[in-house]
Amino acid sequence: MSPGDRTRITFLNDAGRMLCAGVLESAGNTFLLLIAVTHFHAGPIAKALVAGAGSVGLLLSPVAVTFVQRQRWHATIGVSRFLIAGALSCVAMALLPQLWLYVPACVVAMTMNSAVIPLMTETYHNNYPAESRGKLYARAFTLRIAGAMGAAWAGGKFLDSHPNQFPVLLLGFAAAFGVAAFCARRIPSKPLHDNGAAHPLHAMRFVREDRVFRQTLIVWMFMGFANLMMLPMRVEYLGNPVHGLARSAAEIAFLTGVVPNVARLIMNPVWGWLFDRMNFFALRTTLNVGFALGILAFFTSDSNAGLILGAIIYGISNAGGDVAWGLWVTKFAPPGRVADYMGVHTFLTGVRGIAAPMMAFQLVQHYSLSALGWFSAVLIVAATLLLLPEIWRSKLRRRGEILTEEVTD
Repeated sequence: MSPGDRTRITFLNDAGRMLCAGVLESAGNTFLLLIAVTHFHAGPIAKALVAGAGSVGLLLSPVAVTFVQRQRWHATIGVSRFLIAGALSCVAMALLPQLWLYVPACVVAMTMNSAVIPLMTETYHNNYPAESRGKLYARAFTLRIAGAMGAAWAGGKFLDSHPNQFPVLLLGFAAAFGVAAFCARRIPSKPLHDNGAAHPLHAMRFVREDRVFRQTLIVWMFMGFANLMMLPMRVEYLGNPVHGLARSAAEIAFLTGVVPNVARLIMNPVWGWLFDRMNFFALRTTLNVGFALGILAFFTSDSNAGLILGAIIYGISNAGGDVAWGLWVTKFAPPGRVADYMGVHTFLTGVRGIAAPMMAFQLVQHYSLSALGWFSAVLIVAATLLLLPEIWRSKLRRRGEILTEEVTD
Protein backbone atom coordinates (compact mmCIF):
# COMPACT_ATOMS: atom_id res chain seq x y z
CA MET A 1 0.00 0.00 0.00
CA SER A 2 1.43 3.38 -1.00
CA PRO A 3 1.74 6.12 1.63
CA GLY A 4 -0.95 8.12 -0.19
CA ASP A 5 -3.38 5.18 -0.16
CA ARG A 6 -2.65 4.55 3.50
CA THR A 7 -3.38 8.18 4.33
CA ARG A 8 -6.59 8.20 2.30
CA ILE A 9 -7.97 4.95 3.75
CA THR A 10 -7.05 6.03 7.27
CA PHE A 11 -8.81 9.37 6.88
CA LEU A 12 -12.01 7.94 5.38
CA ASN A 13 -12.44 5.26 8.03
CA ASP A 14 -11.35 7.49 10.88
CA ALA A 15 -13.96 10.02 9.76
CA GLY A 16 -16.66 7.39 10.38
CA ARG A 17 -15.10 6.46 13.70
CA MET A 18 -14.94 10.12 14.71
CA LEU A 19 -18.63 10.65 13.96
CA CYS A 20 -19.50 7.83 16.36
CA ALA A 21 -16.95 9.13 18.87
CA GLY A 22 -18.91 12.38 18.91
CA VAL A 23 -22.07 10.52 19.89
CA LEU A 24 -20.10 8.81 22.67
CA GLU A 25 -18.63 12.14 23.74
CA SER A 26 -22.14 13.47 24.30
CA ALA A 27 -22.82 10.36 26.37
CA GLY A 28 -19.78 10.87 28.58
CA ASN A 29 -20.05 14.66 28.92
CA THR A 30 -23.81 15.03 29.31
CA PHE A 31 -26.24 12.14 29.19
CA LEU A 32 -24.74 9.46 31.43
CA LEU A 33 -24.33 12.00 34.22
CA LEU A 34 -27.71 13.60 33.50
CA ILE A 35 -29.41 10.19 33.81
CA ALA A 36 -27.55 9.55 37.08
CA VAL A 37 -28.70 12.94 38.46
CA THR A 38 -32.30 13.08 37.26
CA HIS A 39 -33.39 9.44 37.10
CA PHE A 40 -31.32 7.61 39.72
CA HIS A 41 -30.82 10.63 42.05
CA ALA A 42 -27.26 9.40 42.55
CA GLY A 43 -25.12 10.58 45.44
CA PRO A 44 -21.85 12.52 45.08
CA ILE A 45 -19.60 9.43 44.85
CA ALA A 46 -21.76 7.75 42.20
CA LYS A 47 -21.97 11.00 40.21
CA ALA A 48 -18.20 11.45 40.44
CA LEU A 49 -17.63 7.89 39.20
CA VAL A 50 -19.90 8.44 36.21
CA ALA A 51 -18.34 11.84 35.46
CA GLY A 52 -14.84 10.39 35.70
CA ALA A 53 -15.59 7.17 33.83
CA GLY A 54 -13.68 8.20 30.72
CA SER A 55 -10.71 9.11 32.88
CA VAL A 56 -10.51 5.53 34.15
CA GLY A 57 -9.80 4.51 30.57
CA LEU A 58 -7.08 7.15 30.30
CA LEU A 59 -5.62 5.90 33.57
CA LEU A 60 -5.58 2.34 32.20
CA SER A 61 -4.40 3.25 28.70
CA PRO A 62 -0.80 2.13 29.40
CA VAL A 63 -2.25 -1.25 30.37
CA ALA A 64 -4.19 -1.31 27.10
CA VAL A 65 -1.05 -0.46 25.11
CA THR A 66 0.98 -3.15 26.88
CA PHE A 67 -1.79 -5.70 26.40
CA VAL A 68 -2.00 -5.00 22.66
CA GLN A 69 1.79 -5.16 22.41
CA ARG A 70 1.95 -8.56 24.08
CA GLN A 71 -0.95 -9.93 22.06
CA ARG A 72 0.88 -8.77 18.91
CA TRP A 73 -2.34 -7.25 17.62
CA HIS A 74 -2.30 -4.53 15.04
CA ALA A 75 -3.08 -1.23 16.79
CA THR A 76 -6.51 -0.74 15.22
CA ILE A 77 -7.51 -4.36 15.83
CA GLY A 78 -6.99 -3.62 19.51
CA VAL A 79 -9.08 -0.45 19.18
CA SER A 80 -11.91 -2.40 17.55
CA ARG A 81 -12.00 -5.07 20.24
CA PHE A 82 -12.03 -2.57 23.09
CA LEU A 83 -14.91 -0.68 21.46
CA ILE A 84 -16.95 -3.89 21.15
CA ALA A 85 -16.57 -4.33 24.92
CA GLY A 86 -17.93 -0.79 25.35
CA ALA A 87 -20.95 -1.65 23.21
CA LEU A 88 -21.73 -4.69 25.35
CA SER A 89 -21.57 -2.57 28.52
CA CYS A 90 -24.14 -0.12 27.11
CA VAL A 91 -26.45 -2.98 26.19
CA ALA A 92 -26.17 -4.38 29.72
CA MET A 93 -27.17 -1.14 31.45
CA ALA A 94 -30.00 -0.58 28.96
CA LEU A 95 -31.48 -4.03 29.62
CA LEU A 96 -31.09 -3.80 33.41
CA PRO A 97 -31.42 -0.11 34.41
CA GLN A 98 -30.47 -0.33 38.07
CA LEU A 99 -28.02 2.02 39.80
CA TRP A 100 -25.84 -0.82 41.11
CA LEU A 101 -25.21 -1.91 37.51
CA TYR A 102 -25.48 1.49 35.84
CA VAL A 103 -22.47 3.06 37.54
CA PRO A 104 -19.93 0.25 36.88
CA ALA A 105 -21.28 -0.26 33.35
CA CYS A 106 -20.77 3.45 32.64
CA VAL A 107 -17.23 3.14 33.93
CA VAL A 108 -16.51 0.10 31.73
CA ALA A 109 -18.07 1.63 28.60
CA MET A 110 -16.28 4.97 28.85
CA THR A 111 -13.06 3.20 29.89
CA MET A 112 -13.10 1.23 26.65
CA ASN A 113 -13.81 4.41 24.71
CA SER A 114 -10.82 6.35 26.05
CA ALA A 115 -8.27 3.57 26.59
CA VAL A 116 -7.80 3.31 22.81
CA ILE A 117 -6.45 6.85 22.39
CA PRO A 118 -2.70 6.01 22.44
CA LEU A 119 -3.31 3.28 19.87
CA MET A 120 -4.97 5.77 17.54
CA THR A 121 -2.23 8.36 18.12
CA GLU A 122 0.37 5.79 17.07
CA THR A 123 -1.71 5.10 13.95
CA TYR A 124 -1.93 8.80 13.07
CA HIS A 125 1.83 9.11 13.49
CA ASN A 126 2.43 6.18 11.13
CA ASN A 127 -0.25 6.91 8.52
CA TYR A 128 -0.36 10.72 8.26
CA PRO A 129 2.53 12.84 6.91
CA ALA A 130 4.00 15.13 9.57
CA GLU A 131 3.43 18.31 7.58
CA SER A 132 -0.34 17.77 7.37
CA ARG A 133 -1.06 15.62 10.42
CA GLY A 134 -2.83 18.37 12.34
CA LYS A 135 -4.94 19.36 9.34
CA LEU A 136 -6.07 15.78 8.61
CA TYR A 137 -6.78 15.05 12.26
CA ALA A 138 -8.77 18.29 12.62
CA ARG A 139 -10.84 17.55 9.50
CA ALA A 140 -11.88 14.15 10.82
CA PHE A 141 -12.42 15.63 14.28
CA THR A 142 -14.92 18.03 12.75
CA LEU A 143 -17.23 15.04 12.28
CA ARG A 144 -16.77 14.11 15.92
CA ILE A 145 -17.89 17.60 16.90
CA ALA A 146 -20.88 17.36 14.54
CA GLY A 147 -21.77 13.97 16.03
CA ALA A 148 -21.55 15.34 19.57
CA MET A 149 -23.65 18.35 18.66
CA GLY A 150 -26.32 16.32 16.87
CA ALA A 151 -26.47 13.71 19.61
CA ALA A 152 -26.73 16.40 22.30
CA TRP A 153 -29.64 18.09 20.55
CA ALA A 154 -31.50 14.86 19.65
CA GLY A 155 -30.83 13.22 23.02
CA GLY A 156 -32.00 16.25 24.96
CA LYS A 157 -35.23 16.45 22.95
CA PHE A 158 -35.81 12.72 23.40
CA LEU A 159 -35.33 12.79 27.17
CA ASP A 160 -37.62 15.79 27.53
CA SER A 161 -40.38 13.96 25.63
CA HIS A 162 -39.69 10.46 27.04
CA PRO A 163 -37.92 10.92 30.41
CA ASN A 164 -38.37 7.29 31.47
CA GLN A 165 -37.16 5.78 28.20
CA PHE A 166 -33.48 6.54 28.69
CA PRO A 167 -32.55 2.86 27.97
CA VAL A 168 -33.34 3.62 24.32
CA LEU A 169 -30.63 6.28 24.44
CA LEU A 170 -28.21 3.76 25.94
CA LEU A 171 -28.89 1.35 23.08
CA GLY A 172 -28.10 4.19 20.68
CA PHE A 173 -24.73 4.60 22.40
CA ALA A 174 -24.17 0.84 22.02
CA ALA A 175 -24.80 1.17 18.28
CA ALA A 176 -22.27 4.03 18.09
CA PHE A 177 -19.68 1.82 19.77
CA GLY A 178 -20.37 -0.96 17.25
CA VAL A 179 -20.04 1.24 14.16
CA ALA A 180 -16.87 2.84 15.55
CA ALA A 181 -15.39 -0.63 16.06
CA PHE A 182 -16.18 -1.55 12.45
CA CYS A 183 -14.54 1.63 11.13
CA ALA A 184 -11.45 1.23 13.32
CA ARG A 185 -10.90 -2.32 12.14
CA ARG A 186 -10.64 -1.08 8.54
CA ILE A 187 -7.84 1.41 9.30
CA PRO A 188 -4.41 0.04 8.30
CA SER A 189 -1.95 -0.27 11.17
CA LYS A 190 1.03 -2.24 12.40
CA PRO A 191 1.65 -4.28 15.54
CA LEU A 192 3.06 -2.10 18.31
CA HIS A 193 6.72 -2.36 19.18
CA ASP A 194 7.09 -4.72 22.15
CA ASN A 195 10.18 -4.01 24.21
CA GLY A 196 9.44 -6.80 26.66
CA ALA A 197 8.86 -4.42 29.56
CA ALA A 198 7.90 -6.03 32.83
CA HIS A 199 5.04 -3.65 33.68
CA PRO A 200 2.62 -1.32 31.86
CA LEU A 201 4.14 1.84 33.37
CA HIS A 202 7.58 1.21 31.89
CA ALA A 203 7.23 4.35 29.76
CA MET A 204 7.16 6.54 32.88
CA ARG A 205 10.94 6.56 32.67
CA PHE A 206 10.65 9.01 29.80
CA VAL A 207 9.28 11.57 32.27
CA ARG A 208 12.64 11.43 34.05
CA GLU A 209 14.75 11.30 30.91
CA ASP A 210 13.04 13.91 28.70
CA ARG A 211 13.02 17.43 30.19
CA VAL A 212 10.60 18.97 27.70
CA PHE A 213 8.20 16.07 28.04
CA ARG A 214 8.34 16.36 31.82
CA GLN A 215 7.76 20.11 31.85
CA THR A 216 4.82 19.85 29.46
CA LEU A 217 3.21 17.13 31.57
CA ILE A 218 3.47 19.33 34.68
CA VAL A 219 1.78 22.19 32.86
CA TRP A 220 -0.95 19.89 31.59
CA MET A 221 -1.55 18.57 35.11
CA PHE A 222 -2.39 22.02 36.48
CA MET A 223 -4.49 23.09 33.52
CA GLY A 224 -6.18 19.72 33.04
CA PHE A 225 -7.10 19.36 36.70
CA ALA A 226 -8.83 22.74 36.65
CA ASN A 227 -10.72 21.99 33.43
CA LEU A 228 -11.74 18.45 34.39
CA MET A 229 -12.90 19.63 37.81
CA MET A 230 -15.37 22.05 36.24
CA LEU A 231 -16.47 20.01 33.21
CA PRO A 232 -19.04 17.80 35.04
CA MET A 233 -20.03 20.78 37.15
CA ARG A 234 -21.73 22.25 34.06
CA VAL A 235 -24.40 19.56 34.20
CA GLU A 236 -24.55 19.79 37.99
CA TYR A 237 -24.87 23.59 37.86
CA LEU A 238 -27.68 23.55 35.31
CA GLY A 239 -29.55 20.42 36.42
CA ASN A 240 -29.44 20.31 40.21
CA PRO A 241 -32.16 22.57 41.74
CA VAL A 242 -29.92 23.35 44.73
CA HIS A 243 -27.95 25.76 42.52
CA GLY A 244 -31.09 27.66 41.58
CA LEU A 245 -31.26 27.02 37.82
CA ALA A 246 -32.92 23.60 37.35
CA ARG A 247 -32.91 23.74 33.54
CA SER A 248 -34.69 21.11 31.44
CA ALA A 249 -32.83 18.24 29.77
CA ALA A 250 -33.08 19.99 26.40
CA GLU A 251 -31.69 23.25 27.83
CA ILE A 252 -28.84 21.42 29.57
CA ALA A 253 -27.96 19.56 26.38
CA PHE A 254 -28.12 22.83 24.43
CA LEU A 255 -25.76 24.67 26.80
CA THR A 256 -23.32 21.80 27.40
CA GLY A 257 -23.48 20.06 24.02
CA VAL A 258 -24.87 22.18 21.21
CA VAL A 259 -23.48 25.69 21.86
CA PRO A 260 -19.86 24.71 22.65
CA ASN A 261 -19.84 22.21 19.80
CA VAL A 262 -20.97 24.82 17.26
CA ALA A 263 -17.96 26.89 18.33
CA ARG A 264 -15.72 23.80 18.12
CA LEU A 265 -17.06 22.96 14.69
CA ILE A 266 -16.23 26.42 13.34
CA MET A 267 -12.81 26.75 14.98
CA ASN A 268 -11.50 23.18 14.72
CA PRO A 269 -9.96 23.55 11.23
CA VAL A 270 -8.30 26.81 12.32
CA TRP A 271 -6.65 25.15 15.31
CA GLY A 272 -5.54 22.20 13.14
CA TRP A 273 -3.85 24.66 10.77
CA LEU A 274 -2.22 26.47 13.69
CA PHE A 275 -0.98 23.21 15.23
CA ASP A 276 1.06 22.46 12.08
CA ARG A 277 2.59 25.96 12.03
CA MET A 278 2.58 27.56 15.48
CA ASN A 279 5.02 27.02 18.34
CA PHE A 280 3.33 24.42 20.53
CA PHE A 281 3.97 26.23 23.83
CA ALA A 282 2.57 29.50 22.50
CA LEU A 283 -0.45 27.58 21.24
CA ARG A 284 -0.95 25.98 24.65
CA THR A 285 -0.71 29.38 26.38
CA THR A 286 -3.40 30.81 24.12
CA LEU A 287 -5.69 27.87 24.86
CA ASN A 288 -5.15 28.20 28.61
CA VAL A 289 -6.32 31.81 28.58
CA GLY A 290 -9.46 30.76 26.71
CA PHE A 291 -10.28 27.96 29.13
CA ALA A 292 -9.91 30.28 32.14
CA LEU A 293 -12.19 32.92 30.60
CA GLY A 294 -14.77 30.31 29.58
CA ILE A 295 -14.97 28.83 33.07
CA LEU A 296 -15.34 32.23 34.72
CA ALA A 297 -18.00 33.40 32.25
CA PHE A 298 -20.08 30.24 32.71
CA PHE A 299 -19.95 29.80 36.48
CA THR A 300 -20.20 33.43 37.53
CA SER A 301 -23.43 34.00 35.60
CA ASP A 302 -26.98 32.72 35.89
CA SER A 303 -28.31 34.54 32.81
CA ASN A 304 -28.74 32.96 29.40
CA ALA A 305 -26.33 35.48 27.88
CA GLY A 306 -23.58 34.67 30.37
CA LEU A 307 -24.08 30.92 30.11
CA ILE A 308 -24.03 31.03 26.31
CA LEU A 309 -20.94 33.26 26.27
CA GLY A 310 -19.13 30.89 28.61
CA ALA A 311 -20.16 27.92 26.49
CA ILE A 312 -18.91 29.62 23.31
CA ILE A 313 -15.51 30.54 24.79
CA TYR A 314 -15.16 27.03 26.18
CA GLY A 315 -16.02 25.55 22.78
CA ILE A 316 -13.46 27.71 20.95
CA SER A 317 -10.74 26.71 23.43
CA ASN A 318 -11.83 23.10 23.44
CA ALA A 319 -11.47 22.96 19.64
CA GLY A 320 -7.79 23.78 20.01
CA GLY A 321 -7.47 21.54 23.02
CA ASP A 322 -8.81 18.62 20.99
CA VAL A 323 -6.00 18.89 18.45
CA ALA A 324 -3.25 19.77 20.91
CA TRP A 325 -4.19 17.05 23.40
CA GLY A 326 -4.47 14.34 20.75
CA LEU A 327 -1.33 15.08 18.74
CA TRP A 328 1.22 16.98 20.84
CA VAL A 329 3.36 13.93 21.63
CA THR A 330 3.99 13.44 17.90
CA LYS A 331 6.09 16.62 18.08
CA PHE A 332 8.30 15.32 20.89
CA ALA A 333 8.32 11.50 20.97
CA PRO A 334 11.20 9.60 19.34
CA PRO A 335 10.26 7.27 16.44
CA GLY A 336 8.55 4.10 17.67
CA ARG A 337 7.70 5.64 21.05
CA VAL A 338 4.60 7.66 20.21
CA ALA A 339 2.22 5.17 21.85
CA ASP A 340 4.44 5.03 24.96
CA TYR A 341 4.61 8.82 25.28
CA MET A 342 0.88 9.11 24.68
CA GLY A 343 0.27 6.33 27.21
CA VAL A 344 2.07 8.38 29.89
CA HIS A 345 0.09 11.48 28.91
CA THR A 346 -3.26 9.68 28.97
CA PHE A 347 -2.37 7.91 32.25
CA LEU A 348 -1.73 11.24 33.97
CA THR A 349 -4.89 12.66 32.37
CA GLY A 350 -6.75 9.73 33.90
CA VAL A 351 -5.28 10.44 37.33
CA ARG A 352 -6.54 14.01 37.30
CA GLY A 353 -9.74 13.01 35.51
CA ILE A 354 -10.68 10.74 38.39
CA ALA A 355 -9.42 12.98 41.19
CA ALA A 356 -10.83 16.25 39.82
CA PRO A 357 -14.55 15.29 39.71
CA MET A 358 -14.23 13.58 43.10
CA MET A 359 -12.81 16.77 44.58
CA ALA A 360 -15.33 18.98 42.78
CA PHE A 361 -18.41 17.04 43.93
CA GLN A 362 -17.12 17.15 47.52
CA LEU A 363 -16.13 20.83 47.45
CA VAL A 364 -19.48 21.88 45.99
CA GLN A 365 -21.08 20.65 49.21
CA HIS A 366 -19.28 23.50 51.02
CA TYR A 367 -18.45 26.18 48.43
CA SER A 368 -20.30 27.87 45.60
CA LEU A 369 -19.62 26.92 42.01
CA SER A 370 -18.47 30.47 41.29
CA ALA A 371 -15.77 30.05 43.97
CA LEU A 372 -14.70 26.78 42.36
CA GLY A 373 -14.59 28.58 39.02
CA TRP A 374 -12.17 31.18 40.38
CA PHE A 375 -10.03 28.44 41.94
CA SER A 376 -9.85 26.68 38.57
CA ALA A 377 -8.88 29.92 36.84
CA VAL A 378 -5.99 30.38 39.29
CA LEU A 379 -4.72 26.86 38.51
CA ILE A 380 -4.85 27.60 34.78
CA VAL A 381 -2.92 30.86 35.26
CA ALA A 382 -0.27 28.93 37.22
CA ALA A 383 0.01 26.44 34.35
CA THR A 384 0.40 29.30 31.87
CA LEU A 385 3.24 30.86 33.88
CA LEU A 386 5.09 27.54 33.81
CA LEU A 387 4.96 27.62 30.01
CA LEU A 388 6.76 30.96 29.67
CA PRO A 389 10.33 29.55 30.06
CA GLU A 390 9.67 27.04 27.27
CA ILE A 391 8.38 29.78 24.96
CA TRP A 392 11.58 31.74 25.66
CA ARG A 393 13.76 28.68 24.98
CA SER A 394 11.95 28.14 21.69
CA LYS A 395 12.72 31.73 20.64
CA LEU A 396 16.37 31.24 21.52
CA ARG A 397 16.52 28.02 19.48
CA ARG A 398 15.08 29.82 16.46
CA ARG A 399 17.80 32.48 16.80
CA GLY A 400 20.47 29.79 17.03
CA GLU A 401 21.47 30.73 20.56
CA ILE A 402 20.60 27.19 21.68
CA LEU A 403 22.09 24.92 19.06
CA THR A 404 20.70 21.61 20.20
CA GLU A 405 17.72 20.50 22.24
CA GLU A 406 18.68 18.73 25.42
CA VAL A 407 16.85 15.42 25.60
CA THR A 408 17.98 14.70 29.13
CA ASP A 409 18.50 16.91 32.11
